[in-house]
Amino acid sequence: MSVGVSPTPLSTKETHEPEPAIRRRHRTSAAIASLGSGTHLVLLGTAAGPVPMAGRTGIASALVVDGRVYLIDLGHGAFDQIEKAGLKIDQLAGIYVTHLHSDHIADLYSLLWLRFGGVNPFTRPVDIYGPGRAGALPDPYPPGRVVPTVNPENPTPGFTDFIDSMIAGSAYDINVRMRGEAWPDIREMFTPHDIPLPDVGAGPRGEMAPAMEPFTVMEDDHVRVSAILVQHPPVFPSYAFRFDTRHGSVVFSGDTTVCQHTVTLARGADILVHEAIDMQVVEMAGLTPEQLEHHRISHTDATLVGSIAQEAGVKTLVLSHLAPGTVLLPDASWFAKAGRGYDGRVIVGHDLMTIPV
Repeated sequence: MSVGVSPTPLSTKETHEPEPAIRRRHRTSAAIASLGSGTHLVLLGTAAGPVPMAGRTGIASALVVDGRVYLIDLGHGAFDQIEKAGLKIDQLAGIYVTHLHSDHIADLYSLLWLRFGGVNPFTRPVDIYGPGRAGALPDPYPPGRVVPTVNPENPTPGFTDFIDSMIAGSAYDINVRMRGEAWPDIREMFTPHDIPLPDVGAGPRGEMAPAMEPFTVMEDDHVRVSAILVQHPPVFPSYAFRFDTRHGSVVFSGDTTVCQHTVTLARGADILVHEAIDMQVVEMAGLTPEQLEHHRISHTDATLVGSIAQEAGVKTLVLSHLAPGTVLLPDASWFAKAGRGYDGRVIVGHDLMTIPV
């Protein structure tokens, strides 16, 4: 195994920091805005889950392609992280949401709402893509438990439903600003798209990720974005995304348990950004039995991530959406587990880390 940063044994060092050269290479996000060409991955936030974690903000990434910014998920804190990374709103070319768990969309509407007018507003409409309606709710766990249903008229709203309801809920602020400060019509500043569900027999109560091939979501002069369904029960649909550029390819696993579709999508990519959970640590965190069961069946244990990257033949494995997201868990621990069965480069993600493709 070769890694971007050599791990330090836990017995001799409690925390692990990259060597100075690696730190400079991977933590210079503020310089990205001035780059005219190339593709760079910027990890805006690297923590899993909606709970605040010291040292990490919620999951969010940016891929900067020839100066154009494509955002992937917008967890809590992402709105501020975009500014800290030196990324500019007029660079924004698209937004992609892997699934509709709250920790992946917490700051999405903050970005849209607070940048449709005023200072540093959107300069052109932005396309945003996310999963459509699930179609059905899962049965309660454990079986037989009585659970109320919120919004029974549409209990599984999709991505465009989410955006529409947010706009409706903040209508007073929007209307006042359009009338008193000459802000534009927010509905003309972005276009939401529900990603069409492939006709492969997938569903929320059956096979969530049946056999299928990746499909194209969007293609422009700079990037082709492909998607594939992954396993993140009980959430459906849940997607992984691949971005192919003239400089290389980057794949984002989204939230998923071990899934062959991730290997299919990531085959031959330069970088695989994959979620990782340390179940040994999580099991000591005092979670409920239901929460622990969810983590076991819907996320990828760190000890298994390396084998996925190895089978896909990717050059670099980047760990993000880390659970637990606390920086008190040493990088060396993540290296030791994620590097098993993988002979490529491993990078443990940190907020505002920048990685050239």
